[in-house]
Amino acid sequence: MNQERCITINGTEVWLQGQGDEVILMLHGWPDTRALWDGTVAALQDSATCARLTLPGFESGPSATSLEDMCQLLRQIVDRISPERPVTLMLHDWGCIFGYDFAMRHPDRVARLVAVDVGDHNSSALLREWGLKEKLSVMGYQVWLALAWQIGGSLGTRMTRAMARWLRCPTEPERITHKMNYPYAMQWFGTVGGFKGAAQIKLPMPLLFVYGERKPFMFHSSKWLEKVAATPGCVVQGLPCGHWVMVSRPEAFHARVREWLWGGA
Repeated sequence: MNQERCITINGTEVWLQGQGDEVILMLHGWPDTRALWDGTVAALQDSATCARLTLPGFESGPSATSLEDMCQLLRQIVDRISPERPVTLMLHDWGCIFGYDFAMRHPDRVARLVAVDVGDHNSSALLREWGLKEKLSVMGYQVWLALAWQIGGSLGTRMTRAMARWLRCPTEPERITHKMNYPYAMQWFGTVGGFKGAAQIKLPMPLLFVYGERKPFMFHSSKWLEKVAATPGCVVQGLPCGHWVMVSRPEAFHARVREWLWGGA
């Protein structure tokens, strides 16, 4: 792999690797760090500059970052790493939720998106498709994690690692702590303003949406999936795996991304 370099922007470390004028900014979710994208950087760095960060608060920094502050931070990062042209966003899990909102607020700074496994998370269509079992399952694990964040300390971290095992998260347990749970506290307790300001997902730029087909419930509605697939320039791709697509099916995921970005180059 090409040598990785680090810059610090408003207290957040941003790591850059690769070559090419196109910059791909990668945002992870729970309970991950920038290491989630190791394989993806290796697969794409010959054609683009890959930029990634660990979300503030997941390892260090503030205990929680509001949606507004996150979008401001992302704007500062994008303006620093790609001042002359918009970036491509690559998003997963909570990274999708923060990244979508940033892209809709600043469409001039985002050329296109690759989003993984989370779509119209706040739509009424998705709520209608979830049955009682799905709604209770989502509420159960998310409130557990929100409570673990609020409790904090060693107990909160033990609660978090137990849930990660139950959800078959591929992240090494020793890297997981209660600090990574604050988005769930935002969702359920309204911490730092919650997600009341998050807009419905209407992206004005091309989107490749890749999702795992083998999950107990989806994080997108079938209506949204059909709309994305029917939009010129947008593509939908399901893969036979769970939530962590880039880890479970790396070869298929990276091949699909390269094909969509650069025609398979």
